[in-house]
Amino acid sequence: MIPAGTKVPYTITFLEMTEAPEFRAPDLPDGFDLIHAEDAPVWYFLALYRAVGRDWEWQDRLIEPEVDVAKFAEHPKVEIWTLLSKGWPRGFFVLDFRQANVCDLAYFGLVPEAVGRGVGKTLLQRAVTQAWRTGINRLTVNTCTLDHPRALGLYQTMGFRPVRTEEHYRVLSRARLG
Repeated sequence: MIPAGTKVPYTITFLEMTEAPEFRAPDLPDGFDLIHAEDAPVWYFLALYRAVGRDWEWQDRLIEPEVDVAKFAEHPKVEIWTLLSKGWPRGFFVLDFRQANVCDLAYFGLVPEAVGRGVGKTLLQRAVTQAWRTGINRLTVNTCTLDHPRALGLYQTMGFRPVRTEEHYRVLSRARLG
């Protein structure tokens, strides 16, 4: 166990997809809905960000001034999609269309209670197919070694190719397995 407060190295892998995938958006499992959160306030984005990113050291948006986070989350070319079941969020993804001809899958993930229940791949397929629309010729995403250990492989299974890596350090906010 690595205690909170420990400075650890991590690697960010940047990936891209330059052609729409051949798969179609799969149906969601019974009892699940995918909802576009239109005109969602910044607190909604931050609630999802905290719920999904808590175990994976998603800290960046939490230390940013809320007004700056709002400029991102409330931008008309940024879409927040929420996976719901039994009345509460199971996961989310954010599509960022602010750059011409590019969609960035800015955030993607499941809350801890949904991990390992078979909905992650389906949600990612829905995110990818939702991102590819007229005018888009590149879909980007990044993940890091602090994220779920299967994240990088799942992105590659969907058709993303690594294009570069960066090395960084982060002070852990929570204890985690080594």
